[in-house]
Amino acid sequence: MSTTQAPAPVVPPGAEPPTRPSRSSRGPHRAGPRTPWWFVVPALVLYALIVLWPNLQGLFYSFTDWDGLGSAWSLAGVSNFSRVLQDPNTLRAIGNTFLITVIVTVGQNLIGLLLALGLNTQVRSRYVLRLVFFLPVVLTPIVAGFLWKYLLSPTGTVNAVLEAIGLGSWKQDWLGDPSIAIYSICAAIIWQGAGYSMVIFLAGLQGVPEETLEAAAIDGAGPLRRTVSIVLPLINGSIVVNVLLTLISTLKQFDTVFAMTKGGPAGATETMATIVYKTAFTYLQYPTALAQGVVLTVVVGVIAFAQFRLTQRKGDLS
Repeated sequence: MSTTQAPAPVVPPGAEPPTRPSRSSRGPHRAGPRTPWWFVVPALVLYALIVLWPNLQGLFYSFTDWDGLGSAWSLAGVSNFSRVLQDPNTLRAIGNTFLITVIVTVGQNLIGLLLALGLNTQVRSRYVLRLVFFLPVVLTPIVAGFLWKYLLSPTGTVNAVLEAIGLGSWKQDWLGDPSIAIYSICAAIIWQGAGYSMVIFLAGLQGVPEETLEAAAIDGAGPLRRTVSIVLPLINGSIVVNVLLTLISTLKQFDTVFAMTKGGPAGATETMATIVYKTAFTYLQYPTALAQGVVLTVVVGVIAFAQFRLTQRKGDLS
């Protein structure tokens, strides 16, 4: 079977012959399967150098007797961890950390939820009030800590206000009394973080259908019933995010505690973060401090993983 070949195009005299379009002019270049990784590599390298490598070094030196200055060291096994887990000050710091975590997680999320529910309305001043309640979040924790240290001092604003309204018998040494100092710190942390939780809850409330709430109201459900049976299940994702973020940030709490009490009085407000700092930079026991840091990291990781798994299981059952 014979085939015919199309005649070549005739080029007029003086005209340039036609050229094939380049690959770039035919359309966008299709990215290969490995192309996205090149955008991630710089961030991964920085993370490995700044975060991962120092953490691995700290984990290694927690099993040694390194003095923190020279390059000489020898393996000490798990003796540093044994010392940490048998130290009454460390055990007390662990207990204080868990107490602060429970109080702050419950208090901050409850207040944030109430603020979000109250401001998710058509009140004319809602935008101003949202800004006012969010302002404490803008402060750095160390500044907020020093602010509350002044407010709660024996001659501070809180006691002055109590005296002015006739409640002078309620005046306390809020940060000097070991029995109430830790609760004063919890109040300061909640004050600063409630606005952040409020914003996350507000974002979740924007996704609650108004039609569903109106139908429930027509059926006779009151505000409390609508909130418990409709609103809370629909913002479950916001609740999980808030609880997880509050747990992790409170377990690592350092700035506010250090600014207000430095772990005192008599260790009544010592947390894992503050005792790691003191062990390393006051007592210069670097391997012990590293072991304490490893214990804190493990605790935070286990709690975060347990919270994630519990949430995932709830999602599978629903």
